[in-house]
Amino acid sequence: MENDSHILLQDKELCRSLMLRMMLVNKFEETALSLFSQGLVHGTMHPGIGEEATAVGTTAALNKEDYMLTTHRSHGQTIGKGVDINAMMAELLGRETGTNRGRGGSMHICDFDNGILGANGILAANGPIACGAALTIKLKNIPDRVAVCFFGDGAANEGAMHEAMNLAAVWKLPVLFVLTNNTYGMSMPLEKAVNETDLTKRAIPYGMKSYECDGNDVLAVYQTVHDARAYALENGPVLIVEHTYRTAGHSKSDRNLYRTEEEIQYWKDRNPIARFKMQLIQAGMFTDEEIRQIQQQANSTIRQAVEYTLAQPQPHVQDLEYGVYAD
Repeated sequence: MENDSHILLQDKELCRSLMLRMMLVNKFEETALSLFSQGLVHGTMHPGIGEEATAVGTTAALNKEDYMLTTHRSHGQTIGKGVDINAMMAELLGRETGTNRGRGGSMHICDFDNGILGANGILAANGPIACGAALTIKLKNIPDRVAVCFFGDGAANEGAMHEAMNLAAVWKLPVLFVLTNNTYGMSMPLEKAVNETDLTKRAIPYGMKSYECDGNDVLAVYQTVHDARAYALENGPVLIVEHTYRTAGHSKSDRNLYRTEEEIQYWKDRNPIARFKMQLIQAGMFTDEEIRQIQQQANSTIRQAVEYTLAQPQPHVQDLEYGVYAD
């Protein structure tokens, strides 16, 4: 993987895209938290600050047409896959021009044009849905397309995820089960929730190939998913375990009382963006000034998204039942 990363570091366009997208994700979530504190974001919200490389590295290795089922912590995953940031910000603030016309909020971003089939608030429920999407690919014989299912270490213990992995294996469906192991299921440390902390072993009962990578190294994530996707196209489902750390709280109301400040700071000092910046500068691919300009671009994009959103209309009462198909 070190050799692969060295080769990828020579691709300046790819590296710039990965850096920009991680910065966009980070700035989007910081801004969303600020807007929530101002009472402008309704409902709950689950930031993924610290996990930017898992979202961006994974989605950068996918095709636009690939189907993707996200988690409730999906801001980075959807931005990485190409969702319109103005529409996504409008969705968070409940505006009519949002991705779901302001009706879904933070946890339910959909964008069918980019293969984003959305998320739901039920842990592991996206696993069976990913199998359905992959079955469509197989029955229609659609070439060069996979279905991707994001889930966390907490959701890995849910029965629905095991059922989905078994079904995908039996039918040899082109599913990438992407497990973002941030070591906490809400406030529960992984080592207190499972007897075996090597989550790649979850693939063994289903005869499924597993991959793992340092989820804070965006190039390692990108290469791992690129390889896993190629394998899944020919052979069926795979499990990818990406080891990362959520420095933000589980949700907007999490006060982080179950973790020490020293633990959180340790991982903040090793966050994916700072790490990638160091890689790029040491490799001589970017100067500090060039990276500062990328950050300015990200900041400007998010600032403009907020300005756009605040000028958008609220949903109309007469359209309350739009999209409701059953009584």
